[in-house]
Amino acid sequence: MKTYVLVLLGVVALVAARPDVDLDEIHQEQNIDDDNTITGSYRWTSPEGVEYFVKYIADEDGYRVLESNAVPATADGVRADGAQGSFVSSEDDDDDDRK
Repeated sequence: MKTYVLVLLGVVALVAARPDVDLDEIHQEQNIDDDNTITGSYRWTSPEGVEYFVKYIADEDGYRVLESNAVPATADGVRADGAQGSFVSSEDDDDDDRK
């Protein structure tokens, strides 16, 4: 559920950054596996007619972009491929030790 909220907030942030995007031009697909892994994509068309897309995965390692023409490459030219860092924190493990 947390991941779904993160994805939704991401889409809202994209729309807020470009207030002239027509909400009817945003499309989202999402699948949830039995192990609660979420895979999906969303796409939108800019006012200039350019279609952008983001394919993502959200699992125990966090939300990661697998492929996109909207997410810029790094300074070294590395594009999003799902191997980015995760949102998993070692602090979560420390909390379990205190119980």
